[in-house]
Parts: sequence; structure tokens; C-alpha cells
Amino acid sequence: MNSWRTTGLGICTIVAALAGAGKVLLDGDPSTSPDWATVIAAITAGIGLIAARDNGKTSEQVGAK
Repeated sequence: MNSWRTTGLGICTIVAALAGAGKVLLDGDPSTSPDWATVIAAITAGIGLIAARDNGKTSEQVGAK
């Protein structure tokens, strides 16, 4: 969590993916459904961003060395 930029973007990515899927699920139209492959891809990207290190941080600053 030392890389707040990438962590914040990762959290936003996951929230946006879940909100988009929730909107489609709760729209009242039974003929629509979320594109689960896209939702899973976005969540995976968000997890990757959370695990990533900001470019401005050294390994020592984030405790990797």
C-alpha cells in the first residue's frame, strides 16, 4: 500500500467493473446480462494495479529489498 497511485487506480478499476455489472444486473430487463469476461478482466487488472509499484518509488521505499 506504499504505492498509493497504483493502489487507488486499482481500487477504482474494481469498483467501476462491479458497478457496471451491478447496473446491468439490476436494470429490470431480464434480457440483459453483464459481460462476465470483461468484468473478470477488469477485476484482474485492478488486482494487478494494487500489487504494482509506482514508478516514482524505489524498491527500498516499498520494502521490496
